[in-house]
Amino acid sequence: MNSNKDQILSRKDNFIGWMIINNPERRNAISFAMREQMTRVFEEFDNDPQVRVMIIRGSGGKAFISGADISEFKNIRNNFDAEKLYAKASEKMTDAMIAFKKPIIAMIEGYCVGGGVATAIGADIRVASENTKYGIPAGRLGLAYGFDNLRQLVDLVGPANAKMILFSADMFDASKALQIGLVNNVVPQDELESTVLELANKIANNAPLTVCASKETVKHILRPEVRDLKKLEELAKECFDSMDYKEGREAFMEKRKPRFIGK
Repeated sequence: MNSNKDQILSRKDNFIGWMIINNPERRNAISFAMREQMTRVFEEFDNDPQVRVMIIRGSGGKAFISGADISEFKNIRNNFDAEKLYAKASEKMTDAMIAFKKPIIAMIEGYCVGGGVATAIGADIRVASENTKYGIPAGRLGLAYGFDNLRQLVDLVGPANAKMILFSADMFDASKALQIGLVNNVVPQDELESTVLELANKIANNAPLTVCASKETVKHILRPEVRDLKKLEELAKECFDSMDYKEGREAFMEKRKPRFIGK
């Protein structure tokens, strides 16, 4: 396991890369330095062929991420000019997450607030425990979220639900999060890790080129301004010309489990 001041931990188990937000004393609030550490983990796992799926979780069992570290706001985020500098650095993490080519699963327990919601909606799949609480308290802090974060929220829950969350700044529970589509699945807390691992392993055992091509195609569908049909055609060609496609066909005909290598 690697650590960076023990606040962002990373490890690899087989084809799964773990990012662990480790600031339990502050309910895993994310500091400016932690965002930079998260960026490095995204880049490391994205370039590692041994990582096929990434899981993000918080430590301590009481929070996924409780938002940005508000104790820093007075010194590094105290007006619009300071916010622009803060946002520029924060965008590096957001950009690294958006650019991540492989599936990301958010494993959510406890509080998922503000920047925690932003991180969760940046993942491809969100699995939550029954004890989770959600909210975006920007309306009570007087700050505003940027275009990309809010577009992801609207894409996920729709404009009416997004406005209710943002305008009210209220907290809501796991059942509401599931109802509006903020999370994909809600399970008992003692089943959360096993459920996420089962899903991650299922994805990791599928053809990596196909999974990555599917993620990229969905991204292009949702982001018409970056749509590149030629790139998507090249990804499809890579899949059809791969050894994994041959292996998949043969395994299907032989009624056995395929062994994909990502090539």
